[in-house]
Amino acid sequence: MIIRNITFVTSSAALNHCPPAKYPEYAFTGRSNVGKSSLINYLVNRKRLAYTSTTPGKTQLINHFLINGNWYLADLPGYGYAKTSKKKRQAWSGLIREYILNRENLMSLFVLIDSRHPVLSNDMQFISFLGSKGIPFVVVFTKTDKISAGVLEKNLSLFRGEMLKEWEELPRFFTTSATNRVGGGEILDYIEETNPLFKKNG
Repeated sequence: MIIRNITFVTSSAALNHCPPAKYPEYAFTGRSNVGKSSLINYLVNRKRLAYTSTTPGKTQLINHFLINGNWYLADLPGYGYAKTSKKKRQAWSGLIREYILNRENLMSLFVLIDSRHPVLSNDMQFISFLGSKGIPFVVVFTKTDKISAGVLEKNLSLFRGEMLKEWEELPRFFTTSATNRVGGGEILDYIEETNPLFKKNG
């Protein structure tokens, strides 16, 4: 897929503020500071479409972008640790949950995992939640440039092994590096393949 044009649509603090669900939608989330903004910027070939920060918890709203005039990219707040108040973290958690459970045009949720860590409990808890609710998702391992190929393979194997304790069939996996521009083409191809499955309401 070639990204021809990108339009910022809106930032939403609640599900009912999100744009009309008339296009297929792909949402990105993960633990705070997982490299989400860097990956999004790499995917759409823009330097500052999504704002990056060394401080976890930068994204606090759902940010919608219309890509090529025919699908939405939704940048969700991260889950897990962030340097902010407990009240705000709970608000973000509630927003993510409401969105995931009720956004009718969500085709796939991209769950970003820091490849430097083999298995983290809050990642597994979040994935288990998605499975229990039947939410379509894929797993995207980020920051693969930060570790050796051997460590990456070991961590991927450990992660798959942990998932197989609960899952009979694993979701699709992608390995990426925004720094080295690796894996973006495969993600965009997946979106292009999935778009035709979208059925408009009515």
